[in-house]
Amino acid sequence: MTFDPSRIHLEDLGGKGRYVYAADGEKAEMTFTRIGTSQIIIDHTEVPTPFRGQGVGEGLVAHAVEAARKDGVKIRPLCPFAAAQFRRHPEWQDVLAR
Repeated sequence: MTFDPSRIHLEDLGGKGRYVYAADGEKAEMTFTRIGTSQIIIDHTEVPTPFRGQGVGEGLVAHAVEAARKDGVKIRPLCPFAAAQFRRHPEWQDVLAR
């Protein structure tokens, strides 16, 4: 199975939401909570075993980063995986909440 980032979609539930990647009967997700209109908290990332090592989790966080830039919001990565991705990607620091 090859990771296709175009298969990631947003499920926006108002104050909460998630980015989902689905393929071959499996789903990976990264959930977030909105804090007002200027910030989101990434609170959980889950990638099933068949997707691991393919960049799926990183792709989920990258989608949130792109959306944050577009919407002018900051991200607080409370999820350990998302926090690690922010440490690995200095180019994402512009959307990191301080």
